[in-house]
Amino acid sequence: MKELLIVGGGSAGWMAAAYLNGALNARGDTPRVNITLLESPDIPRISVGEATIPSMRHLLSVVGIPEIEFMRATDATFKQSIKYQNWVNKDGSFYHHPFTSMREQPLDHAGENWLASDQSLPFMDTCSVQPAACESALAPAMKQRWSLPYRLNYAYHMNAQKFADVLRDFSTARGVTHVMANLESVEQDERGWIRSVQTDSQGKLSADLFVDCTGFRGHLIAQTLETGFEDYSQYLLCNRAVTMHLPYDRFYPGFIRPYTTATALSSGWVWDIPMQKQRSIGYVHSSDYISEEDAEQELRAYQGPGTEDIAVRFVDFKVGRRKQLWNANCIAIGLAGGFIEPLESTGLYLSDLGAVLLAEHWPRDEASVPALSARYNRLMANRYYEILDFINMHYCLTQRTDTPFWQEVQKPERINPRLQAKLAMWKQKPPSAHDFEDQWFNGMDNSAEHFDLSTIGNRAPVDTGGLWNHESYECILYGMHYLREESQKWYGTGRPAAQRSQRVSEFMPTLTQLPDHAEWLQGALGMLSYHASDPPVGWTH
Repeated sequence: MKELLIVGGGSAGWMAAAYLNGALNARGDTPRVNITLLESPDIPRISVGEATIPSMRHLLSVVGIPEIEFMRATDATFKQSIKYQNWVNKDGSFYHHPFTSMREQPLDHAGENWLASDQSLPFMDTCSVQPAACESALAPAMKQRWSLPYRLNYAYHMNAQKFADVLRDFSTARGVTHVMANLESVEQDERGWIRSVQTDSQGKLSADLFVDCTGFRGHLIAQTLETGFEDYSQYLLCNRAVTMHLPYDRFYPGFIRPYTTATALSSGWVWDIPMQKQRSIGYVHSSDYISEEDAEQELRAYQGPGTEDIAVRFVDFKVGRRKQLWNANCIAIGLAGGFIEPLESTGLYLSDLGAVLLAEHWPRDEASVPALSARYNRLMANRYYEILDFINMHYCLTQRTDTPFWQEVQKPERINPRLQAKLAMWKQKPPSAHDFEDQWFNGMDNSAEHFDLSTIGNRAPVDTGGLWNHESYECILYGMHYLREESQKWYGTGRPAAQRSQRVSEFMPTLTQLPDHAEWLQGALGMLSYHASDPPVGWTH
C-alpha cells in the first residue's frame, strides 16, 4: 500500500497528512508512502475546533513542529482546564475540569475523602492546583527552566485556519503533494473499493488507500460507499452553533484566561476561547428549543454591549458517527467520520486519533485490510462511545429547571444505557479505576440490560485505553453535586472540613513563581502589544 490520497484539507486533512508523513515517512526522510492531499479551492473550511486537549502535544512532536513556532504561527495560548459555569444551577457557580491532578500515592482516596468531608472546598481544589492557577490567569510555564516540584499538563487554544496552513506548509516542504482541484466523480472496482477520483482541473488521481476529510458531506465514506450513520441525537440534543470572533483591540478584558470557559445558557452552552489577538465565542444550542434569532441575541447578550457590527456564523451539525469509519479502502477522519459537540474539546482529538490509529494499522497489502480495518473500527467506535457517555453526563446531572431544554436533558430517555449503568453503580460506591475495564463491546446493543455493570462479567471486554479515567469522572460528578445526598447518608453530620491533599498543599505556595499568562505570551512569543508596555526578556518554555 504505497499510495495514499487524502480528499479534503482543513484541520482534519492536514493533520492526517502531517501525522502520517511523520509516522510513516519519518517526516519525509525515509519515504515509504506517497501522500497526496486533494483540496478544493472553492469549499470553505468550517474551522470551529479552536480548543484542544493535551494529546495535541503528541501530534506536534511526531510531526516535528517546535512548540514555540506552532504557538507563534497559530495565535495559540495555553489551555489548562475547562471551566463550567451555570451548569448545576443558574446562579453563577462553577467548577473546573483541569488537566493536572495531584492524588496521593499509592492509593487514591481523594474522592472518598472529599465525600466524607463537609465539601466546603470544591473537589478539584483538594487534588489539583490548576483551578487556582487558572483563576489567577497563570501560565503553565516559567520564565526560565522549570524548577517547581510538579509539572502542569496543558493543551492549547489556537486559530484553526492558521493551524491547517501551518501543517500544510510544513508537510508539503517534506514531501506531501498538494493538489488544488474540485472532485467531480469517484471510480470504484467490482468489489466497491475506490480506485480513483476525477478532478475538474488535475485529471484522475489514483491511490491504494483514501482518507475522506470532506467534512459533513462525507463525499467518499457516505455518498460513494453509502456507509450507515449511528445517530446520537437522542442523548445529545444540541445540533447548531452560532459563532463570532471578538478582537482584543475592542474587547480585551485585561487578561488572557489559560482555560476554556463553557457557560450554560437557556438552550445549550457558550464556549469562550481566548487566543493571542481575539476571543472566539460560540453558542452550541438545540434548534428544537431556540430560534436562530434568539440564539444570536443570547450570544450577543453573553458578551454585552458593542457587538452589533460583529458578524456571526451559524453551523448546523448532526451528532453521531459512521458505523464504519474504515470501509473498504476508505478511512473517514474528522467530520466525515462523525461529530460530537465540542464540550470537552474532542473534535481535533478525534481527527488526531484517526490519523494515529491509521499509522499503527497501516496495511502492507490488500489482504491485510479486513483484519486491520476491523480493529481500527473497533477502537474508534469505543472512543466515540466513551465521549458520548462523558458528554451526556454533563447534561443529565444538572439541577436546572428554568427552561424546557434543561428539563428535557434530565429525562431518563435522554441518558444512554451505558451511562445509566455507571451512575447506578456509583450510587453504591464512589468511582474507581476498575469501573472502566469492561464498558465497551462489539456490536453495541443499546438495550439497558446489556449495560448492567453487575451482570456483564460474562462478556469479553474489548480495548479500554480510554480518554478519561475515574479522576475525570469524579471531577464532573462532584462538580455537579452528584452523590451529595448519598454522602450525607454514608458519612452523617459533623463531617470534617475539606482539605487539600499534601501534594496540592506543597505546590500551592510555589504558584507565585508562575508568570501571568498574557505576560508569558508576550515575552516568549513577542506577539502581544495591548496589555504591557515593555515585554520581559529572556523568557523560555
